[in-house]
Amino acid sequence: WLGALRFDNLALRSLPVDASEDGGPRAVPGACFSRVRPSPLENPRLVAMSLPALALLGLEAPAADREAAEAEASLYFSGNRLLPGSEPAAHCYCGHQFGSFAGQLGDGAAMYLGEVLGPRGERWEIQLKGAGLTPFSRQADGRKVLRSSIREFLCSEAMFHLGIPTTRAGTCVTSDSKVVRDIFYDGNPKSERCTVVLRIASTFIRFGSFEIFKPTDEYTGRKGPSVNRNDIRIQMLDYVIGTFYSEIQEAYSDNSIQRNAAFFKEITKRTARLVAEWQCVGFCHGVLNTDNMSIVGLTIDYGPFGFMDRYDPEHICNGSDNTGRYAYNKQPEICKWNLGKLAEALVPELPLEISELILEEEYDAEFEKHYLQKMRKKLGLIQLELEEDSKLVSELLETMHLTGGDFTNIFCLLSSFSVDSDPSELEDFLEKLTSQCASVEELKVAFKPQMDPR
Repeated sequence: WLGALRFDNLALRSLPVDASEDGGPRAVPGACFSRVRPSPLENPRLVAMSLPALALLGLEAPAADREAAEAEASLYFSGNRLLPGSEPAAHCYCGHQFGSFAGQLGDGAAMYLGEVLGPRGERWEIQLKGAGLTPFSRQADGRKVLRSSIREFLCSEAMFHLGIPTTRAGTCVTSDSKVVRDIFYDGNPKSERCTVVLRIASTFIRFGSFEIFKPTDEYTGRKGPSVNRNDIRIQMLDYVIGTFYSEIQEAYSDNSIQRNAAFFKEITKRTARLVAEWQCVGFCHGVLNTDNMSIVGLTIDYGPFGFMDRYDPEHICNGSDNTGRYAYNKQPEICKWNLGKLAEALVPELPLEISELILEEEYDAEFEKHYLQKMRKKLGLIQLELEEDSKLVSELLETMHLTGGDFTNIFCLLSSFSVDSDPSELEDFLEKLTSQCASVEELKVAFKPQMDPR
């Protein structure tokens, strides 16, 4: 049934591919992709399959022999066998990690398999995450484990069904192959099963893809592998805008600066809307480095993400984020900072004075507008928009913070309250609401002053 996939690998035809056959970790100058081969797994078997996600690719599992269909999915989506038309490659990118330029990063555990044409002619890049070593694996083994793979599979699909732009997950395949991981970072490593997720998106190109041209960073001393290769930057812009922003390409085909400015304005707005969506459901990404920001405005790279329970604007979901750089309430400003780094990476094809002006004029306004629209919907304020709606939202959130209210459950409860109900029922409703708040003991712990152990 997987033979129905129609491959057309435009990215590899449009962007430079590394000519070296060396499979080990190394610098990859002058290229956007390196050809790789997935490393086989022992006894691969299916853990989960999202038929709605696979339907994007024109796939429909045969109803007659489900067992054979699952065995085929396990074989091909573990990387043990290649699909006809697939051209495995690892993508080269750099990134600012926790605010510092890290130099070359790249797909250390992910592999581009190719681009599949969907039933309506739309193009989907499919990728295996956890399929083995690439030139970008550095000191790692290119593998992912069952627990993190299940989290990525579930959250990708959950975010899509929440209406939030995201990569999709098609399958999750585990195996008898093992790797050692220190699960709790406490010096007690354990063997875990190697597991691979099939990821689906229009593209996995990210802000960091454009940072491969960065000259030596004054703070870290690192530089991108393709410094002074503006010819490749032009190729990447032509590919990204022509393929994923075709209406902008058509409107400004005779003026590259105007075209690039229109593209930057659109990705600024998409990013602002995306982070507004996150804030409205209490989603914390956890690692908002520039290499984890999609060039088409999707949620990508589900690592140490989390959804808030008790509302805490300073909630941190990543145990290694010691400074709280990526706390829930910092996400909007961090995404704006990341857009600033993308702007720097587009020079000279888009002068900084143009992109910085676009960022200042568009980002905050788009975020605030979209955030308030979503919050009005969550509160049922859909027939009338008033100026004081914003104040109402902020006062509700402040009340939830002070009472330790559950961010998701309180909105769910509010949706069950009828404005036409008997006033005598109000007490019962308020009791239900307060049952979703923290106890006095829990609040004492939550509001206890925090101090560095030193």
